Amino acid sequence: MEINDKAPAVARKEIVIDASPEQVWEVHTDINGWSDWNPDVASSKLKGPLAKGAVFNWKSRGINFTSTIQDLEPGRRIGWTGEGFGARARHLWTLEPNGKGTLLKTEESLEGWLVSLLRGRMRKVLKTSLDAWLIDLKNEVEMAANGS
Repeated sequence: MEINDKAPAVARKEIVIDASPEQVWEVHTDINGWSDWNPDVASSKLKGPLAKGAVFNWKSRGINFTSTIQDLEPGRRIGWTGEGFGARARHLWTLEPNGKGTLLKTEESLEGWLVSLLRGRMRKVLKTSLDAWLIDLKNEVEMAANGS
């Protein structure tokens, strides 16, 4: 799976997390637990096991989303497509060993009538959202890895 580089809003971010890829994967792919560590996620529910084609519903910043896992390489890569009010997203996450930690890369594209209408604002919101997600995930994983 790839994101749509020609979409009205595209962002790419990365962060190094001081924990193994397995530890990062465990927290990040526990979709039902996202709201435990990510203040932007009010709720999230995976329907069935984590697998290609699995559907999950989640609510972030007051918007309900339905997403489908399109790409799954356990411990290394997960990608999903999703739809919410006036927007369609393609979101890809890649984990790479980095010394004693993990380099986590994320890239997302947004398109749809609302994104086209509010292009500049949506680009900013997307970048801010990805930064916050990465920082919150890093904090959660590192606390768990250090036994805090």
